[in-house]
Amino acid sequence: MSEKESAKFLQQILSGVEYLHKFNIVHRLGGLNRDLKPENLLLDDNLNIKIVDFGLSNTYQPNEQLKTACGSPCYAPPEMIAGLEYDGLKADIWSSGVILFALLCGYLPFDDPDTQTLYNKIMFGKFDMPSHLSKEARHLLSGILNIDPFKRLTIQEIRLSEFYTKNATAAEPQLELKLQIDENVLKQLSQQTGVQADYIKQQIQNNRHNHITTYYYLLKQKIGRIDKKRKELDQENSASFNTFKPAKEYLF
Repeated sequence: MSEKESAKFLQQILSGVEYLHKFNIVHRLGGLNRDLKPENLLLDDNLNIKIVDFGLSNTYQPNEQLKTACGSPCYAPPEMIAGLEYDGLKADIWSSGVILFALLCGYLPFDDPDTQTLYNKIMFGKFDMPSHLSKEARHLLSGILNIDPFKRLTIQEIRLSEFYTKNATAAEPQLELKLQIDENVLKQLSQQTGVQADYIKQQIQNNRHNHITTYYYLLKQKIGRIDKKRKELDQENSASFNTFKPAKEYLF
Protein backbone atom coordinates (compact mmCIF):
# COMPACT_ATOMS: atom_id res chain seq x y z
CA MET A 1 0.00 0.00 0.00
CA SER A 2 1.07 3.60 -0.35
CA GLU A 3 2.62 5.38 2.61
CA LYS A 4 -0.43 7.66 2.78
CA GLU A 5 -2.83 4.72 3.00
CA SER A 6 -0.62 2.86 5.46
CA ALA A 7 -0.36 5.92 7.71
CA LYS A 8 -4.14 6.21 7.82
CA PHE A 9 -4.47 2.61 9.01
CA LEU A 10 -1.61 3.04 11.49
CA GLN A 11 -3.35 6.10 12.89
CA GLN A 12 -6.57 4.15 13.42
CA ILE A 13 -4.80 1.11 14.87
CA LEU A 14 -2.91 3.24 17.37
CA SER A 15 -6.11 5.01 18.39
CA GLY A 16 -7.71 1.62 19.00
CA VAL A 17 -4.69 0.39 20.99
CA GLU A 18 -4.65 3.58 23.06
CA TYR A 19 -8.36 3.31 23.77
CA LEU A 20 -8.11 -0.33 24.90
CA HIS A 21 -5.22 0.40 27.20
CA LYS A 22 -7.14 3.25 28.82
CA PHE A 23 -9.53 0.50 29.89
CA ASN A 24 -6.51 -1.64 30.94
CA ILE A 25 -7.24 -4.18 28.20
CA VAL A 26 -4.40 -5.91 26.43
CA HIS A 27 -5.36 -7.35 23.05
CA ARG A 28 -2.34 -9.42 22.93
CA LEU A 29 0.95 -10.20 21.58
CA GLY A 30 1.88 -6.85 21.90
CA GLY A 31 -1.13 -5.95 23.73
CA LEU A 32 -3.98 -4.98 21.67
CA ASN A 33 -5.97 -8.11 21.19
CA ARG A 34 -3.14 -10.15 22.36
CA ASP A 35 -3.21 -11.16 18.79
CA LEU A 36 -2.91 -7.90 16.92
CA LYS A 37 -2.44 -8.85 13.28
CA PRO A 38 -3.97 -8.00 9.87
CA GLU A 39 -6.40 -10.94 10.07
CA ASN A 40 -7.97 -9.26 13.10
CA LEU A 41 -8.37 -5.89 11.42
CA LEU A 42 -11.56 -5.53 9.41
CA LEU A 43 -12.65 -2.66 7.17
CA ASP A 44 -16.09 -1.05 7.26
CA ASP A 45 -17.95 0.45 4.29
CA ASN A 46 -15.79 3.58 4.51
CA LEU A 47 -12.53 1.59 4.65
CA ASN A 48 -11.98 2.37 8.32
CA ILE A 49 -10.34 -0.12 10.67
CA LYS A 50 -12.40 -2.26 13.05
CA ILE A 51 -10.36 -4.28 15.55
CA VAL A 52 -11.88 -7.70 16.22
CA ASP A 53 -11.28 -11.11 17.82
CA PHE A 54 -10.68 -10.53 21.50
CA GLY A 55 -10.51 -14.24 22.29
CA LEU A 56 -6.99 -13.90 23.71
CA SER A 57 -7.48 -10.44 25.21
CA ASN A 58 -7.14 -9.85 28.92
CA THR A 59 -7.39 -7.14 31.54
CA TYR A 60 -4.54 -5.97 33.73
CA GLN A 61 -3.83 -3.56 36.55
CA PRO A 62 -2.05 -0.24 35.88
CA ASN A 63 1.74 -0.71 35.69
CA GLU A 64 1.31 -4.48 35.84
CA GLN A 65 3.78 -6.56 33.85
CA LEU A 66 2.29 -9.43 31.85
CA LYS A 67 3.67 -12.94 31.64
CA THR A 68 1.48 -14.99 29.30
CA ALA A 69 2.95 -15.63 25.86
CA CYS A 70 0.15 -15.97 23.35
CA GLY A 71 -0.91 -15.05 19.85
CA SER A 72 0.96 -15.30 16.57
CA PRO A 73 4.79 -15.58 16.82
CA CYS A 74 5.42 -13.39 13.76
CA TYR A 75 3.86 -10.41 15.56
CA ALA A 76 5.30 -11.11 19.03
CA PRO A 77 7.85 -8.73 20.57
CA PRO A 78 11.30 -10.00 21.61
CA GLU A 79 10.57 -9.73 25.31
CA MET A 80 7.65 -12.11 24.94
CA ILE A 81 9.68 -14.54 22.83
CA ALA A 82 12.34 -14.48 25.56
CA GLY A 83 9.76 -15.43 28.17
CA LEU A 84 10.23 -12.18 30.10
CA GLU A 85 7.55 -10.11 31.78
CA TYR A 86 6.36 -7.49 29.33
CA ASP A 87 4.47 -4.24 29.16
CA GLY A 88 1.22 -4.78 27.25
CA LEU A 89 1.22 -1.37 25.57
CA LYS A 90 4.84 -1.63 24.43
CA ALA A 91 4.06 -5.10 23.07
CA ASP A 92 1.04 -3.80 21.14
CA ILE A 93 3.17 -1.02 19.69
CA TRP A 94 5.63 -3.64 18.42
CA SER A 95 2.76 -5.55 16.80
CA SER A 96 1.51 -2.36 15.14
CA GLY A 97 5.01 -1.86 13.73
CA VAL A 98 4.96 -5.35 12.21
CA ILE A 99 1.57 -4.54 10.67
CA LEU A 100 2.86 -1.22 9.30
CA PHE A 101 5.80 -3.04 7.69
CA ALA A 102 3.39 -5.55 6.11
CA LEU A 103 1.20 -2.72 4.79
CA LEU A 104 4.16 -0.93 3.22
CA CYS A 105 6.09 -3.95 1.95
CA GLY A 106 3.53 -6.69 1.32
CA TYR A 107 5.30 -9.22 3.53
CA LEU A 108 6.31 -9.64 7.18
CA PRO A 109 9.60 -8.36 8.60
CA PHE A 110 10.06 -11.53 10.68
CA ASP A 111 9.07 -14.80 9.05
CA ASP A 112 10.58 -18.25 8.69
CA PRO A 113 9.21 -21.79 8.37
CA ASP A 114 11.58 -22.87 11.13
CA THR A 115 10.23 -21.65 14.47
CA GLN A 116 13.61 -21.37 16.18
CA THR A 117 15.04 -19.36 13.29
CA LEU A 118 11.99 -17.09 13.45
CA TYR A 119 12.52 -16.57 17.17
CA ASN A 120 16.18 -15.71 16.61
CA LYS A 121 15.28 -13.12 13.97
CA ILE A 122 12.81 -11.47 16.34
CA MET A 123 15.15 -11.63 19.33
CA PHE A 124 17.94 -9.89 17.41
CA GLY A 125 15.62 -7.63 15.41
CA LYS A 126 16.93 -8.93 12.10
CA PHE A 127 14.93 -7.65 9.13
CA ASP A 128 15.66 -5.93 5.83
CA MET A 129 13.85 -2.89 4.49
CA PRO A 130 13.14 -2.67 0.74
CA SER A 131 14.69 0.21 -1.18
CA HIS A 132 11.35 1.79 -2.10
CA LEU A 133 10.64 2.88 1.49
CA SER A 134 11.11 6.55 2.25
CA LYS A 135 13.65 7.61 4.86
CA GLU A 136 10.74 8.71 7.09
CA ALA A 137 9.19 5.22 6.91
CA ARG A 138 12.55 3.57 7.59
CA HIS A 139 13.18 5.76 10.61
CA LEU A 140 9.75 5.09 12.07
CA LEU A 141 9.93 1.32 11.55
CA SER A 142 13.36 1.22 13.18
CA GLY A 143 11.98 3.09 16.16
CA ILE A 144 8.91 0.91 16.58
CA LEU A 145 10.68 -2.40 15.95
CA ASN A 146 13.34 -1.69 18.56
CA ILE A 147 14.11 -4.88 20.48
CA ASP A 148 14.60 -2.86 23.68
CA PRO A 149 11.06 -2.10 24.93
CA PHE A 150 12.38 0.86 26.94
CA LYS A 151 13.82 2.46 23.79
CA ARG A 152 10.84 1.54 21.61
CA LEU A 153 8.82 4.51 20.41
CA THR A 154 5.73 5.43 22.40
CA ILE A 155 2.40 6.27 20.74
CA GLN A 156 3.06 9.96 21.29
CA GLU A 157 6.54 9.71 19.74
CA ILE A 158 5.08 7.87 16.75
CA ARG A 159 2.56 10.67 16.28
CA LEU A 160 5.38 13.21 16.30
CA SER A 161 7.45 11.32 13.72
CA GLU A 162 7.98 12.76 10.24
CA PHE A 163 6.26 9.80 8.58
CA TYR A 164 3.16 10.25 10.73
CA THR A 165 2.86 14.04 10.53
CA LYS A 166 3.49 13.95 6.78
CA ASN A 167 0.93 11.27 5.93
CA ALA A 168 -1.67 10.90 8.68
CA THR A 169 -4.96 12.79 8.56
CA ALA A 170 -5.12 15.98 10.58
CA ALA A 171 -7.97 14.99 12.88
CA GLU A 172 -7.22 12.56 15.72
CA PRO A 173 -10.21 10.60 17.06
CA GLN A 174 -11.39 11.90 20.42
CA LEU A 175 -11.33 9.08 22.94
CA GLU A 176 -14.34 9.28 25.23
CA LEU A 177 -14.19 6.79 28.09
CA LYS A 178 -17.57 7.79 29.49
CA LEU A 179 -20.09 5.89 27.38
CA GLN A 180 -22.92 8.01 26.01
CA ILE A 181 -26.33 6.38 26.35
CA ASP A 182 -28.86 6.84 23.54
CA GLU A 183 -32.12 7.35 25.45
CA ASN A 184 -34.26 6.53 22.39
CA VAL A 185 -32.52 3.18 21.91
CA LEU A 186 -32.67 2.55 25.67
CA LYS A 187 -36.43 3.14 25.71
CA GLN A 188 -37.09 0.89 22.71
CA LEU A 189 -34.90 -1.87 24.11
CA SER A 190 -36.68 -1.75 27.46
CA GLN A 191 -40.08 -1.95 25.73
CA GLN A 192 -39.02 -4.85 23.51
CA THR A 193 -37.36 -6.93 26.22
CA GLY A 194 -39.22 -5.95 29.36
CA VAL A 195 -35.89 -5.23 31.08
CA GLN A 196 -35.79 -2.13 33.27
CA ALA A 197 -34.11 0.85 31.57
CA ASP A 198 -32.00 1.59 34.67
CA TYR A 199 -30.57 -1.94 34.63
CA ILE A 200 -29.72 -1.69 30.92
CA LYS A 201 -28.04 1.68 31.48
CA GLN A 202 -26.01 0.28 34.37
CA GLN A 203 -24.78 -2.63 32.24
CA ILE A 204 -23.70 -0.29 29.45
CA GLN A 205 -21.99 2.22 31.76
CA ASN A 206 -20.10 -0.60 33.50
CA ASN A 207 -18.90 -1.78 30.06
CA ARG A 208 -20.44 -5.22 30.54
CA HIS A 209 -20.41 -7.66 27.64
CA ASN A 210 -23.57 -9.76 27.73
CA HIS A 211 -26.78 -10.40 25.79
CA ILE A 212 -28.47 -7.18 26.93
CA THR A 213 -25.57 -4.86 25.96
CA THR A 214 -25.17 -6.75 22.68
CA TYR A 215 -28.87 -6.20 21.98
CA TYR A 216 -28.48 -2.50 22.83
CA TYR A 217 -25.60 -1.91 20.39
CA LEU A 218 -27.24 -3.93 17.60
CA LEU A 219 -30.47 -1.98 18.03
CA LYS A 220 -28.56 1.31 18.11
CA GLN A 221 -26.81 0.36 14.88
CA LYS A 222 -30.08 -0.62 13.24
CA ILE A 223 -31.82 2.63 14.25
CA GLY A 224 -28.81 4.59 13.03
CA ARG A 225 -29.03 2.94 9.60
CA ILE A 226 -32.77 3.64 9.39
CA ASP A 227 -32.27 7.30 10.35
CA LYS A 228 -29.49 7.66 7.80
CA LYS A 229 -31.66 6.16 5.06
CA ARG A 230 -34.56 8.40 6.02
CA LYS A 231 -32.37 11.51 5.77
CA GLU A 232 -31.07 10.41 2.37
CA LEU A 233 -34.65 9.94 1.10
CA ASP A 234 -35.67 13.32 2.49
CA GLN A 235 -32.76 14.96 0.70
CA GLU A 236 -33.63 13.19 -2.56
CA ASN A 237 -37.28 14.23 -2.29
CA SER A 238 -36.30 17.79 -1.49
CA ALA A 239 -33.95 17.92 -4.48
CA SER A 240 -36.66 16.49 -6.76
CA PHE A 241 -39.20 19.07 -5.57
CA ASN A 242 -36.81 21.97 -6.11
CA THR A 243 -36.08 20.92 -9.70
CA PHE A 244 -39.74 20.19 -10.56
CA LYS A 245 -41.18 22.53 -13.22
CA PRO A 246 -44.98 22.34 -13.71
CA ALA A 247 -46.47 22.55 -17.18
CA LYS A 248 -47.54 26.07 -18.20
CA GLU A 249 -51.25 25.19 -18.43
CA TYR A 250 -51.29 24.40 -14.71
CA LEU A 251 -49.74 27.69 -13.64
CA PHE A 252 -51.98 30.29 -12.05
